[in-house]
Amino acid sequence: MAQVTQGTQLQRAIQGEITPQMQRVAERDGIDAELVRSEVAAGRMVIPANVNHTALDPIGIGKAASIKINANIGNSAVESDIDGELEKLHLAIDHGADTCMDLSTGGDIDGIRQAIIDDSTAPIGTVPIYQVITSMEEDQDWTAEDLINMIEHQAEQGVDYMTVHAGILVEHLPLVNSRITGIVSRGGALMAQWQLEHHRQNPLYEMFDAVCDIAVKYDVTLSLGDGLRPGCLADASDEAQFAELETLGELTKRARERGVQVMVEGPGHIPMDQIEMNVEKQQELCDEAPFYVLGPLVTDIAPGYDHITSAIGATMAGIAGASYLCYVTPREHLGLPNAADVKQGVIAYKIAAHAADIARGFPGARDRDDALSRARFNFDWNEQFALSLDPETAKQMHDETLPDDYFKTAEFCSMCGPKFCSMHVTREIQRTTGLGEIPLELKQ
Repeated sequence: MAQVTQGTQLQRAIQGEITPQMQRVAERDGIDAELVRSEVAAGRMVIPANVNHTALDPIGIGKAASIKINANIGNSAVESDIDGELEKLHLAIDHGADTCMDLSTGGDIDGIRQAIIDDSTAPIGTVPIYQVITSMEEDQDWTAEDLINMIEHQAEQGVDYMTVHAGILVEHLPLVNSRITGIVSRGGALMAQWQLEHHRQNPLYEMFDAVCDIAVKYDVTLSLGDGLRPGCLADASDEAQFAELETLGELTKRARERGVQVMVEGPGHIPMDQIEMNVEKQQELCDEAPFYVLGPLVTDIAPGYDHITSAIGATMAGIAGASYLCYVTPREHLGLPNAADVKQGVIAYKIAAHAADIARGFPGARDRDDALSRARFNFDWNEQFALSLDPETAKQMHDETLPDDYFKTAEFCSMCGPKFCSMHVTREIQRTTGLGEIPLELKQ
């Protein structure tokens, strides 16, 4: 039977309680539990942890924690397969995804989501408006009540966080007319279409208190969606984007006042020189709520490689203060990601998050790098593989040319061979003379 919370993580943190979820976050990130509690109480950290997600192993999202990454999975109306989505889920978590969003838009959406929640130790997110649209008959119109009911339905299933596009208002819509790509958020476009057809304000904005009541009941974290995020570099940092961001700042305060954990979503496509400004602006307008960015992509000319263009921006955003990075796969803008795309996206974003953690001095972030470097200098190939983000690929690439066990301790690889490996030469110097005994002056 579905449970309801006896208080959200935010409410309990404000009351001074260190919950089991806060304690687990502290253990996983190697930080003090009281720091976790105080950051949650201040709204600078969220712990997405629906009381009905019994398999959950909680994580913390905020600047005091390590940077987290999200992997989007889910089917489409064209492709629908529960086993395929579970494969993506396990692949994403196994390669380091901290959360997954089920963005299914076709087939047995409830069955797919329940299977994902039941099978996932990671927090699961959704965009409720997707299922609302999918559940409508052809030419049937959805109502505000349909959306509210779907939010409660998904919360009862055990969804830990939900993207709600409550900040895109009627008065913002004319501001996109000069854009190259218009509205690129699916949820944002659907919400804008509804507002224009009904000549009404955004129902999620008008009924935001009801949304908060549901979130409190199950301790669902609200992820305030950026319906007007830029979809290309030319549209970045424009009036429409920042008008919505101001509204998201207002909604952040309203949610916290009602005891709801909240984070804020961000762009999108942003030139490198504007990323820091965007993060700082969000932190200022949204009272340091955790910032959840999609990329951002720093160039628009690389379809098929947007896991790379976006990972560059994600690293910069993490250094600037973003807490949560939504991955982009090689198939972004081209099609529904398959399992191989999911793996590529997760690895790219683990690199981005880790590099940003090192740059911002997160405690212990570089320990694994140093351990791998020592193994590399000692030519301990198996230890190098084990410490890699993707051990299987690292081993496979090494073994393509040097597969025998002998080469797992050989002081060279196929790049330089035995005579030109600089580290082998250095080790030979150490073995024969010791680096400290190299003469500082040439003999006269």
